[in-house]
Amino acid sequence: MIGLGRMGANMTQRLVRGGHRVIGFDFKPEARERVAEYGAESAASLEALVKELAPPRALWLMLPAGNATEETIIALMRLLAPGDTVVDGGNSNYKNTQQRAQRFSDAQLHYVDCGTSGGVWGLTEGYSLMIGGHAAAVERLRPIFETLAPAPDRGWGRVGPSGAGHFTKMIHNGIEYGLMQAYAEGFSMLQHKSEFALDLHQIAEIWRDGSVVRSWLLDLTASALKSNPQLDGIAPYVADSGEGRWAVAEAIDLNVPAPAITLALLARIASRDDDSFAAKMLAAMRNQFGGHDIKKR
Repeated sequence: MIGLGRMGANMTQRLVRGGHRVIGFDFKPEARERVAEYGAESAASLEALVKELAPPRALWLMLPAGNATEETIIALMRLLAPGDTVVDGGNSNYKNTQQRAQRFSDAQLHYVDCGTSGGVWGLTEGYSLMIGGHAAAVERLRPIFETLAPAPDRGWGRVGPSGAGHFTKMIHNGIEYGLMQAYAEGFSMLQHKSEFALDLHQIAEIWRDGSVVRSWLLDLTASALKSNPQLDGIAPYVADSGEGRWAVAEAIDLNVPAPAITLALLARIASRDDDSFAAKMLAAMRNQFGGHDIKKR
């Protein structure tokens, strides 16, 4: 396991509990100390990590997409031997994954992409694993996937060749954007209907049973509303991990209309502009052509 942030640490715990030997590496000493408390071993460097593992080795990356993943892969390729496997469990762009898999294949190494969902709940609930790569390489790692998944026969699978795992996770996250936006807009309308003084937590709880819109995401929404009914202290700023953007771009490339996912992404981007020039421009135009009032700050 390389990259022992919160999710990487939780995955390490789950593997240790499943009886696997895990050696972790992170540039931060405190991260290495934390996983040692879970019963895992740790290494002080990539070189030391590779030396500790018996061939054929299996290394699992949990790193941010982009430079962190690419630099680590370049360093590992100098250290690994034919037959070794690297699993990228982060949210890399599938096109980068395909290129990396080819480089690994040329060096007689295996590169497996594993789109991983579950976040902070994966330790107790298990992770949803969408896997791409050579079938034999994936099969060799079956015990690891079965341990990390919600059950050995549920929540994981090889979905296709190299890149397919990260592509599937990208679409998964695009769907997530749309679902979240629909819930957010619906609860916003409920909250704005002041004459009914609706209890949003109560409504969320009602919907959790029997309703066609029930889901784990609704369960989490109900939990959030229970602890903070008015969402006090939360800024209306929504970040995105990048996968929603990739999904929208892919929809355009494939000529597949994806308005819900696209608008959900745009809503997140709009949330970050607390001094919108475009909105000011709209107000100014309305004033120019119709004499409509302009609201002053």
